[in-house]
Amino acid sequence: MKYRVTHQTVYSYDGKVSDSLGLYHLQPRTLPWQEVADVAVAVTPLPADVAPDEDYFGNSVTYFHVLERHKQLTIEATSDVSVMTPRYEDDALATPWEQARPLLHPATPHAWAAVEFALESPKVAHLAEATAYGAESLTPGRPIGEAATDLMQRIYRDFDYDTKATTVTSTVADAMRERAGVCQDFAHVALACLRGNGVAARYVSGYLATRPLAGKPRVVGADASHAWLAVWLPTSNEWLAIDPTNNQWANDRYVTVAWGRDYGDVSPVKGIIFSKAKKSTLRVAVDVAPVG
Repeated sequence: MKYRVTHQTVYSYDGKVSDSLGLYHLQPRTLPWQEVADVAVAVTPLPADVAPDEDYFGNSVTYFHVLERHKQLTIEATSDVSVMTPRYEDDALATPWEQARPLLHPATPHAWAAVEFALESPKVAHLAEATAYGAESLTPGRPIGEAATDLMQRIYRDFDYDTKATTVTSTVADAMRERAGVCQDFAHVALACLRGNGVAARYVSGYLATRPLAGKPRVVGADASHAWLAVWLPTSNEWLAIDPTNNQWANDRYVTVAWGRDYGDVSPVKGIIFSKAKKSTLRVAVDVAPVG
């Protein structure tokens, strides 16, 4: 599938901002199953300094510095992306999940690179309750593909999607207690379930193209940023992308932008401002439009 992705972020303030320093992860990754044809990002007011870079995880990241005084900051990114459904080796999916623990199997090829995705991270602690919940899917000798899929299905069944249940500062413990949250929470919970049992898995940020209801026109701007996770398959060094929010493996409707340990590594836009403003508002609009 081919898509034109538009992501607009607008910050508004009740007072003048003299300095705005930020960074954004808005450029989709080029991957074996994903081709990026064109990317354009416009920041308004025009930054005095812009520095494209690549972060530790290989994601495209750009730093910017706006010096012009302003009461509104707009960041609009447009990307043309072609996506195929990822394919995985059958033998890799059939590997016992115990082999996907790089700390216990350091001699496995590429284990050194997967280790950090089995460790705690700022937003994904090794919570005893999550470890026990994950262990129900990680039964002895169970194939990693089957175990990861079972965990995905259980989270989808046991947790409610509720935008009011959590906030961007909520923890895995909060989501486990409420048994509710949004895609970011579901990804963090799944990561805690796996990592607490030693399995390497990473947080993935991007977009999911929505489908209109039968007989209804596609609604422009109805899409949103999305989060899922990918589980390490040690025998092939592939990463099985699963989405507990929608109970499915990632397919050709998923546009991958960035991955890291958790949301904090790959948030679309973040930064700091120098201002005497007391209030601010944030508006985000995303559109993932099929092309052709």
